[in-house]
Amino acid sequence: MAVVLADRHLTAYVLEHPWARDANGVPVPPDPNQKPTPRGTWPGAAQEQPDGSWSLRLDPAAWPIEPGDTVDDDTGLTWTITTARVHRVPGVPAVNYVQATATLNPPEVP
Repeated sequence: MAVVLADRHLTAYVLEHPWARDANGVPVPPDPNQKPTPRGTWPGAAQEQPDGSWSLRLDPAAWPIEPGDTVDDDTGLTWTITTARVHRVPGVPAVNYVQATATLNPPEVP
């Protein structure tokens, strides 16, 4: 088992979920130009993967976080979440974390 140590501070911007729906019942995301209020800033980690996606490790206080939500760090990088899940260890809350896959905004061009 590998341990990923915190290497930066991450701030979560969580959209209102579930999204409003139009007259046909299709979810309508909020205005992308209006950033939600930050949920909090915590120590975390971000690591670029070989396929160009990013693996993020967030404090469990960021949960729930869903696809479409954004995270930024103290260096100015911003990611959009594509998947997320919370890992909890019964009786040992100090090791709980949120694992997320994200895309960098804007994406890096090779």
